[in-house]
Amino acid sequence: MRSRPAPERTIVIDGKLLPDILNETKIHAIVHGFYGKIRKDNLLGPIFNGAIAPEEWPVHLAKMCDFWSATLLRTDRYEGRPLPPHLAIPELEEVHFHRWLSLFRATVETLCPPEIADLFLDRALRIAHSFRLAIAFRRGEDSMRITPILREALS
Repeated sequence: MRSRPAPERTIVIDGKLLPDILNETKIHAIVHGFYGKIRKDNLLGPIFNGAIAPEEWPVHLAKMCDFWSATLLRTDRYEGRPLPPHLAIPELEEVHFHRWLSLFRATVETLCPPEIADLFLDRALRIAHSFRLAIAFRRGEDSMRITPILREALS
């Protein structure tokens, strides 16, 4: 009996076929490039470097690669809950989310064609909004005042 190879997975996101250029190699480049910028950033570097010990960065980067692989490639590699560690950082404010998104946008727009950069940025904007809502709720703030950050508002 001859066996047939497994069919390739077809991934559709927002009604569009995922381009082949979005793969694990691209995700690795984006994650490592982005967090390289974060670690050196005057605003975000102290927060991230204070929350993640130097020897833990390889583990964090691998986890973020797994997260984005699961998010966009529909793999099942990511296990975890990304919100709780962010809830544990009391100094997170709007300015931090704007900077995070601006650095992320710059990274994906540098490393990706526009349609892939848009996929990444769209997900990042959604994630940031949900985190901001959860943080406001956790702090007892009026979460109704939290409006989505728009890509046009990013530098």
